[in-house]
Amino acid sequence: MRKPTLHDVAAEAGVSYATADRVLNKRGGVAKKSQTRVEAAIAKLGYQRDITAANLSRRRLYRFHVLLPNAAGGFFASLRQLLSEQEEAQRKARQAITITPVPPFDPKALALEIDRAVGAGCDGLCVVAVNHPEVSAALGRARAQSIPVVTLVADSAESDRDCYVGIDNRTAGRTAADLILLSHRSHAQRGLILPVMGSLQARDHAERYAGFCEVVADQMDVLPPLETGDDPTRLNHLLTAALAAEPGITGLYNLGAGVPGLIAALDHRGNDNFAGRPVVVSHELCDATRKAVADGLIDAVIDQKPAQELSQALAALTALSDGLALDPTAGQITPAVHFKHNMPPQPAAGPNKGA
Repeated sequence: MRKPTLHDVAAEAGVSYATADRVLNKRGGVAKKSQTRVEAAIAKLGYQRDITAANLSRRRLYRFHVLLPNAAGGFFASLRQLLSEQEEAQRKARQAITITPVPPFDPKALALEIDRAVGAGCDGLCVVAVNHPEVSAALGRARAQSIPVVTLVADSAESDRDCYVGIDNRTAGRTAADLILLSHRSHAQRGLILPVMGSLQARDHAERYAGFCEVVADQMDVLPPLETGDDPTRLNHLLTAALAAEPGITGLYNLGAGVPGLIAALDHRGNDNFAGRPVVVSHELCDATRKAVADGLIDAVIDQKPAQELSQALAALTALSDGLALDPTAGQITPAVHFKHNMPPQPAAGPNKGA
């Protein structure tokens, strides 16, 4: 059976198409009796408005602001490149995307840019959140103006946003822990594990760290995490010093960014696959981690699927801007774990080249 149209609604209600259209779009100027008949006809026929067609007819433009950490490489560079490569698709979807770089883990700067985006006028915000009262307050101001908010990769409190798009970070940490435990099965002594992260202030990093510790705490000794701010140079220096100070480290979990610094520190130590090199599990699938896995410096990479995250975030913003309810699973991303022999083909256009 065909879907009912607005013409069908008008005929059922005994009014003109123009009257039915005015009721549907809440433009007023319709007698209460006619409005009641149109609403009853909509309910009886099960009429559902074609939002896409309506927006095309009105030539609606979705003005979305995407606020991303301005990391020089890795995951967020991939997101920025993906956005820039999708200009044609965005134009067809009538999406005007403004990308705003924000210093990583800087809540004051992020709150300021959220307020600026709201002040400039936008139909939706996509934000990599930082767990801080100033950021929460800024998101609250945006939502108070009925601006949809989608958090990407790093979540905020549920009251701060409409939808979170990303992986389950606690589960990702537990998965990394499972990999570390498997690699230590033949060890006679307890393993000594060093987590490396950007900041515990970032909710995604804090959740990965918590999930990791939940699994390994009873069977491994876990050193205090290195907080690097996701800066590759700082990561290189801190990790090089840590490996020199504690040669008994048997496992590393890099749960943040700054991958080039991780690789530089491991490469400096040397590639001793058995006696001297710790088992290494890292986030971020990119050129650098692909090569590091091939070279034997990294054992496993957790891929957060940036292209899928970005696509679902923009789709969620569009639906929210149209006043549609989201599927509860709309933002769920299932990560993949890649090893040397199941590494996916390298993208031709290089959206994951940024490391």
